[in-house]
Amino acid sequence: QVQLVESGGGLVQPGGSLRLSCATSAGTIFSTYTMAWYRQAPGKERELVARIFSSGRTMYADSVKGRFTISRDNAKKTVYLQMNSLKGEDTAVYYCLSPAAWGQGTQVTVSS
Repeated sequence: QVQLVESGGGLVQPGGSLRLSCATSAGTIFSTYTMAWYRQAPGKERELVARIFSSGRTMYADSVKGRFTISRDNAKKTVYLQMNSLKGEDTAVYYCLSPAAWGQGTQVTVSS
């Protein structure tokens, strides 16, 4: 079973940036995966943040368009989420999703 390990979360001030990483144990099949980032804020449902297809095509939630960028490195079997211009409402646990597994999550807190 593929394992996912997220990293890069932390505390950042409004307007700041963070880069999340999701390293997978997948083999070369990783390049065929659609990968995604989700987030869950306290008291709210988990929501899709961004998705990247094997072709490199990306899609974003309206709330993060223009601020977040999802990317992938197939050689490193890793997907990234670059988050800029962070807002308080971006505070959540961020999860990485592969076709068959979730990561454990990484906390992102945006606060002054």
